[in-house]
Order: sequence, then C-alpha cells, then structure tokens
Amino acid sequence: MYFVNKTIEKLYRIFDQNERKGYLRLDLNENPGGLPQSLIDKVLSGIDPEFVSQYPETLEFTEHLADFLHTDIEHICLVNGSAEGIRYIIQAFTEIKGRIVGVVPSYFMFQIYSEMYDRTFVKVPYENDLTMNIDNILKELTPETQLLILLNPNNPMGNCYTEDEFKAILHKAEENEITVLIDEAYHYFYPQTFIDYAINREHIFVTRTFSKLFSMAGCRLGYVVGWPDGIKMIQKLCTPHNTNAFAMRFADAMISEPGYIQDLINKFNEGREYLLTQLDNMGYKHKGEAGNFIFIKPKTDAETIVKRMKTDKKILIKSYPNVGEFGTCLRVSIGERKYMEMFFNALVEIDKIRNGKEKDRNNEL
Repeated sequence: MYFVNKTIEKLYRIFDQNERKGYLRLDLNENPGGLPQSLIDKVLSGIDPEFVSQYPETLEFTEHLADFLHTDIEHICLVNGSAEGIRYIIQAFTEIKGRIVGVVPSYFMFQIYSEMYDRTFVKVPYENDLTMNIDNILKELTPETQLLILLNPNNPMGNCYTEDEFKAILHKAEENEITVLIDEAYHYFYPQTFIDYAINREHIFVTRTFSKLFSMAGCRLGYVVGWPDGIKMIQKLCTPHNTNAFAMRFADAMISEPGYIQDLINKFNEGREYLLTQLDNMGYKHKGEAGNFIFIKPKTDAETIVKRMKTDKKILIKSYPNVGEFGTCLRVSIGERKYMEMFFNALVEIDKIRNGKEKDRNNEL
C-alpha cells in the first residue's frame, strides 16, 4: 500500500516564486544594497576548478567563527541557514505531541516545523500595544513543556528582552527542565545578545544567520551555538556537506576583516535614523525598536499602498493584518539611506488622504 504522511499532507505552506529582480526589495528583511563589490571581487578571485569540484570543508571556517565568537568549535554547528538549525532543535529536543511554547506573531517556521513533526505549539500573543508581557510567557512554562522559543530581537514585532526579563524566563525554564532556543537572526541590528548563556550553560541554544546584516541571503549559511552534547545532537541530524563552500568563503572574509561589518552597521543606522525622523515629521505611527524592519500605520489602505508600490514604484513591501492597535499596517525592511529615501518619497506620494479631493501632506505641514 502506498503511504502518504497525513501530517505533511495537511500542512499548510505558501511558496512564493515571484520574480523580484529589478525591484527595490524591502519585503523579506534582506539588505537591499548587499555586500561591497570590492569584497565580492576579492572573494571570487580565489575561486578555481578544484574549489568548485570538491565537497565543502568546514573545519577552518568553524575555527575562525569560534575565534570570532570567543568560544571553541565544540560549541558550534554550521547549518544551511539558521532555519535548518531551528528544525533540528525541534526534532532532537521535543517528541511527538511535545509541548513547544513560542510568541506570536513570530518567524513562521517555528510553528511550521512544530506542525510538520506533529508537536503541540502553544502561542503566547502580544498585547494590543505590541508589547510582550513576560508574565504571559512564564505562566506557559509548565513541567509538560519541552521547548521554549524566543527571538532577540523578534521578527516581525521588533521587541527585545532585557537581561532581567531573560533571567526570569530562564529561571522558570530551568525549574521545569525546558530547553530554550533563542533565535538571534537580527542580533547585529541590536547588540544585546544572550549567546554567552548558550556557551556557558546547558539546554540553551542560540541560532544565527549570515542572511541579514551580513547580506548573504543568497548563500544560505547559519550556525547553532550551544553546549557540546547538545551540539552533537544537532550535528547528527545534519545532512552530509550541508554548508555551502562559497557561503563559508564570503562569511570568512567578513569576520576576518570586521571593518566590513561595521560599515554595514553604519549604513543601516544612517538609513534607520533618516526613515524614523521622516516618519515622525509626517505624523506616522511606527513600531520596531530593533531588527532591520519596521511596522508603519498608513494614513490610507495598506493593501492598496503595497500594490501601488510594486506597480508604480517598483518597490516591494508587505502588509500585515491584525497588528494590535495598528490594525492592517505596512511592514518595511530598513536599509541604507538612499533606499529609505526612495521608499519614503514613494510613500508620501501614494499614501494620500482623500476628502473629496486629494491632499498632499507635504503641503499640509
């Protein structure tokens, strides 16, 4: 008899295969400017037939990454994007029907993987003002819970946890013997990190990616940091040669010369400061104190703005429904200033209030 896994058959997924070339891409939290061409030329100049033909060798890069993180290779597992590491943690540290606690809205793959492996995903919602009350997390940390998933900062809400908040959560998790996963995909946009807990304690993982600030989403590379025995469990689930040789070469160049990283941070901060200032000047409500993204409450209809941004301005952004007091709002990735200028100028033109006749808010200020 042919067998079909009913859990997978019932799993709801959306696969977006739209062509995005030629657009200003502010919809998927990528860096629209990418890496400096000089770095790309430098990395590719060393590529030869042998490099392309052989399977990736990970030891040298893992050692460099360990030095960069001030730890050792026993605490690190390389993965094909941090989403792969998240998947393996759920597989290794929860059982069928096992209880997983996570905040919502959040990175959708946490819930997808939970459903994929027939786990029970318990949602902790945000308050209407888009804040997270950690008491709502704490009350869900029961002895039956096997995994707690936090994000620092959170995608898409942009909030972070203070050191005291995290210590309170961790204390409750340890009391109930709950493994903790902290996703720090957006760490470099907000420097507070909990990675030292993953290095120095057990049953704590931190996942990170080279897709966001490091601008390597097309290369697919991430890593898991945790205690050595936990890392061994993750490694057992990895497919052979799961990390891309080109990705490791680019990442190695980035961490070997930190000036590249700081330049990306500086450009991001300049773009963010510009956008927030302009939004405030125009009376827009916005939310997202960390991460490379922001929620914006429009003056008119969010869905219409998204469509016109794409058709009229060749700019890709997203709309999100039911975002607390913001309702249906815009979600925009933040990049360097020139891209934020393009987006903001388009927003001012498109998002106009109509009261019998069109009013341009530029003239109202």
